Amino acid sequence: MYILPFAVLPLLHSFAFSTLIKEMSDTKKLKRDDVCRVPETINFPAEEENVLKQWRAEKIFERCSQLSKGKPKYTFYDGPPFATGLPHYGHILAGTIKDIVTRYAYQQGYHVDRRFGWDCHGLPVEFEIDKLLNIKGPEDVAKMGIKAYNAECRKIVMRYADEWETIVTRVGRWIDFKNDYKTLYPWYMESIWWIFKQLFDKGLVYQGVKVMPYSTACTTSLSNFEANQNYKEVVDPCVVVALEAKSLPNTYFLVWTTTPWTLPSNFACCVHPTMTYVKVRDIKSDRLFILAESRLSYVFKSEAEYEVKEKFAGQTLKGLYYKPVFPYFAERGAKVNAHRVLVDEYVTEDSGTGIVHNAPYFGEDDYRVCLAAGIITKSSEVICPVDDSGRFTSEVTDFAGQFVKDADKHIIAKLKASGNLVSSGQVKHSYPFCWRSDTPLIYKAVPSWFVRVEHMSKNLLASSSQTYWVPDFVKEKRFGNWLKDARDWAISRNRYWGTPIPIWRSPNGDETVVVGSIRQLAELSGVQVDDLHRETIDNIEIPSAIPGNPPLRRIAPVFDCWFESGSMPFAQQHFPFENEKDFMNNFPADFIAEGIDQTRGWFYTLLVISTALFNKAPFKNLIASGLVLAADGQKMSKRKKNYPDPMDVVHKYGADALRLYLINSPVVRAESLRFKEEGVRDIIKDVFLPWYNAYRFLLQNIVRYEKEELGGKTQYTYERSRHLQNMENASVIDVWILSFKESLLEFFATEMKMYRLYTVVPRLTKFIDQLTNWYVRLNRRRIKGEMSAEQCIQSLDTLYDVLYTMVKMMAPFTPYLTEYIFQRLVLFQPAGSLEHADSVHYQMMPVSQRKFIRSDIERSVALMQSVVELGRVMRDRRTLPVKYPISEIIVIHKDEQTLKEIESLKDFILSELNVRKLTLSSDKEKYGVTLRAEPDHKTLGQRLKGNFKAVMAAIKALNDEEIQKQVAQGYFNVMDQRIELEEVRIIYCTSDKVAGNFEAHSDNEVLVLLDMTPNEELLEEGLAREAINRVQKLKKKAQLIPTDPVIIFYDLKSNDSKKETLETKSQLQKVLVNYSSMIKGAVKSEFLPFDKKKVESKRQIISEACDVKGVQLNLTICSTEELKLPKLTWLNVTLDGELQPRYVNSSKGSILLQDSVNKEYITLDGLRCELDVLFGLYGVSYNIYVMDNQKKISDLSTVDKSLNGKLLILTRSTGTLNKSLNFDVVPVPYSNFVNQPSGSTIFTENPKGHSLV
Repeated sequence: MYILPFAVLPLLHSFAFSTLIKEMSDTKKLKRDDVCRVPETINFPAEEENVLKQWRAEKIFERCSQLSKGKPKYTFYDGPPFATGLPHYGHILAGTIKDIVTRYAYQQGYHVDRRFGWDCHGLPVEFEIDKLLNIKGPEDVAKMGIKAYNAECRKIVMRYADEWETIVTRVGRWIDFKNDYKTLYPWYMESIWWIFKQLFDKGLVYQGVKVMPYSTACTTSLSNFEANQNYKEVVDPCVVVALEAKSLPNTYFLVWTTTPWTLPSNFACCVHPTMTYVKVRDIKSDRLFILAESRLSYVFKSEAEYEVKEKFAGQTLKGLYYKPVFPYFAERGAKVNAHRVLVDEYVTEDSGTGIVHNAPYFGEDDYRVCLAAGIITKSSEVICPVDDSGRFTSEVTDFAGQFVKDADKHIIAKLKASGNLVSSGQVKHSYPFCWRSDTPLIYKAVPSWFVRVEHMSKNLLASSSQTYWVPDFVKEKRFGNWLKDARDWAISRNRYWGTPIPIWRSPNGDETVVVGSIRQLAELSGVQVDDLHRETIDNIEIPSAIPGNPPLRRIAPVFDCWFESGSMPFAQQHFPFENEKDFMNNFPADFIAEGIDQTRGWFYTLLVISTALFNKAPFKNLIASGLVLAADGQKMSKRKKNYPDPMDVVHKYGADALRLYLINSPVVRAESLRFKEEGVRDIIKDVFLPWYNAYRFLLQNIVRYEKEELGGKTQYTYERSRHLQNMENASVIDVWILSFKESLLEFFATEMKMYRLYTVVPRLTKFIDQLTNWYVRLNRRRIKGEMSAEQCIQSLDTLYDVLYTMVKMMAPFTPYLTEYIFQRLVLFQPAGSLEHADSVHYQMMPVSQRKFIRSDIERSVALMQSVVELGRVMRDRRTLPVKYPISEIIVIHKDEQTLKEIESLKDFILSELNVRKLTLSSDKEKYGVTLRAEPDHKTLGQRLKGNFKAVMAAIKALNDEEIQKQVAQGYFNVMDQRIELEEVRIIYCTSDKVAGNFEAHSDNEVLVLLDMTPNEELLEEGLAREAINRVQKLKKKAQLIPTDPVIIFYDLKSNDSKKETLETKSQLQKVLVNYSSMIKGAVKSEFLPFDKKKVESKRQIISEACDVKGVQLNLTICSTEELKLPKLTWLNVTLDGELQPRYVNSSKGSILLQDSVNKEYITLDGLRCELDVLFGLYGVSYNIYVMDNQKKISDLSTVDKSLNGKLLILTRSTGTLNKSLNFDVVPVPYSNFVNQPSGSTIFTENPKGHSLV
């Protein structure tokens, strides 16, 4: 306990004092007294920060892992991100899903190793270094040396690691960063070597040349699945080129391409064997063109521009030769019978001319058909006149050194000059971009090392069939289709910063050794290493096994970084060199989760490597999440700044709100989410605040119960045995909410077992709505003790039990708020009854107890809720607030049992809708109600088109009986058209006699009528409730709790002298007198007419003028205690006019005019100095005036006791002063101290609103 000497209190600076108090609160364990006075408002982000401090200080996460040691293991793999950029919403979403599932696994009694991993190698890192050091290609790296280059890469690998840890932790995710894995760790890289050797020994690795997606910006080939990750709509040039036939005079084959830069490497053209082609005479040039008949309209604007000479199948063109359009490879082409027409079914008539140009080393299909035709062989010299940076080599003399995309326009110009260009234009199409540099890819023949995947397709599908995906369609469609068409995987990259491929070869390639471990490398080479990067091992030689032959040297490439991340199940454990038994016991993993884009990324590489090694999937369960887009549906872009920074959102609304918004959205069903900040805000408004208010309501009433029922002598404790015993005589609404809770627990367990988060979260938020908007509302009087002590304790127990269970269910989803509430609720548990009570995240998930499930009561309450909601809608229609009672509600339903169930909850209906009488009936005709069907014009109009008018007329013509039959069968059958119920609006029509007094509404099951007939008595009660409402709002504004001893004084004033206003004032005056007992009971305080002397003798808390039906109701709330003013002479201060405070937000405060110790008065200069300090007015010129409680204003001439309790006005004005300023009879909050006979005073909040504590 801190003891402060009184003498230092006046000297305490506000900041130092608040810091001291904060330190005290930070180090203090929560106690019951601390939590019982719950603040009206809560700053969710600030409280999350406090929870996070506690987690860190007490090592809650680390202890959680220790507590579960020895329990069955739940294995989870975390896909490694790159730390070269900051986390985005996609990372936060995937991380939240993983966090929820692993927290829930712990709650189910499992031990979960939650280990973070980092992708450290590959293009993302190298691309950043290339930009930083202005490296354009391999020659630049060669100049600086691989050692220096890799050293630069190593520097930035973990550039944002600290930010990642901060953000991931702040978002509430529990994961171990200290025991992480990094793909650059030598032991991780060694496991990759072992995996590769296993694949090589199985014959699954080969070297070959294939046309691959190629990134000119990153100067490396990519795998097919990488190329599929980033398609964009682009506009490219397109040309129609005439290739002159050698054996047909004046005849040309028309080919079409969107890549003019590939034409210098043309070796063939291709037609479809069965498609119809034509030879036409071009009227303008008198040349003969051959093209697909179906594409004539693409080449010619009208039929008048050409004359058809001949028609034939594509097959007849096979083998015809044409002249090369460019000379660069004409000689080489002649040697291999190139520049001829080939046939293949890949040619389509969807675009172009129906004849495709083939450059075998720049297109996958081109390569395939030229290989099949014998124009090239697998051992042929590659004709690829494009260097690593995408520039033409010297072989293409006219365009050497030009970037291929830039050369397009020059190539088109040369074609035009040679007469080969028929037409040129632009085409918009989908094109692959590099996933890292975001530049267009090209397709290019690249020598690579491959893993054989094509022949594994059936095995991959079989492995995939062993897994469970949420949602299932991603596995069956997107992933399954990808596996069916799986291609061999190019795993080598001609780069530097990565795990080197461990192949040592002789110079002639006859001798190859694959190394599978550091130890094997040492045995073969005699060199011991502790790192496996290129700079360490590139110069290590392995002696040849053949005497006299030169030593073997390592090949240059490194592994594709996807091979490294796909190896993580094994490499993170350093398998098989360590942890072999533990790994095999827990493989495959129970769970993984990432975005849907990983179906062609990490999910795929995991499956390929695991299937190749063990012929099984590496995981059992998988959640694929959708994409988080900007609010306009576009991809989130740092450049466009079209989304809010995630941490700004967290600091504004809290991590829990962001988590729940993401999880309760389409992304958990693998659909896209348009991120809107207001969606996060609505989670606060619609979920967290009602939840917090229910918790606050519970604690307020526990305090009231202890004071009123227990006399302040004993404390409330939740006792399970007492609660269950009292359930025998419980209210139906208690039985209902407990049944609802148990039903939810059962549903929760089933759905979480199936990983269906998208069904769980809506039910959880619905439960919060049922608890806060129904249970608490319907139970307010019982909880407040207005019924009986027995009813009160039962309802308190029920509310406590439900809130306590709810924090456990919500803990995986909203870890901060549940921790905040749990640590306060647990203080009401019997001492020693709960093990590991430090955190909600140590608690096991409760198991549903079916004996408490009452489906019949849940149905009855649902019916009651329907009636109430229908009634509220009708009140809103008539703009009649619930405060105003109405005389009768009539509920109509054809089923007598349903009516009985509604009647059993009659009191709740009457109370919620403020109705005097409930009438139940199965006869709607008695009340003149008939049905009319109105079709949904928009929906049905689009669907039925020409039939809509006839169907619409038929629906409208249905009579009452026919409508009821159609509704009963669940759909409308009209003119042989099935019309769903939601496509038809059922309108309840009332007879003229009934319509004037009644309002009708239905939800297609229950029909409700409200009697809206005006009634003087009901109107007066409504006015009384209006007054109650204004008082309750003012008490809430003053942050008062029900047990605070206060008196409410009221006074009425007319806003004008109109007759209606004066009559309303008179009526309201009568109501406030006649209904004073009702008002007093509702507000739990004395409610008295305004009495100036009484008000001034009390400590005034708050006053406010409010409007009731055009009449001004002045309310003043005072403490029941007599007013005690400061021991020292004091006065209030306010700033007027244009004078503004600096460094503080308030323009009101108070000043002590006497010294705390010797009681001497300060001087005028001393007073001005105090004012300067209080409002930050240093160097500002202002005038000081004095106002008394009669609002008389005078100049300030001296400081003495005559100023006590008066108001100083500081202003720049010298003219008429603002006399409408409020005159406060009390200063800002203060404390009196007994230090000497006369006592002393300190202000605890000065200026007003700026607390010293």
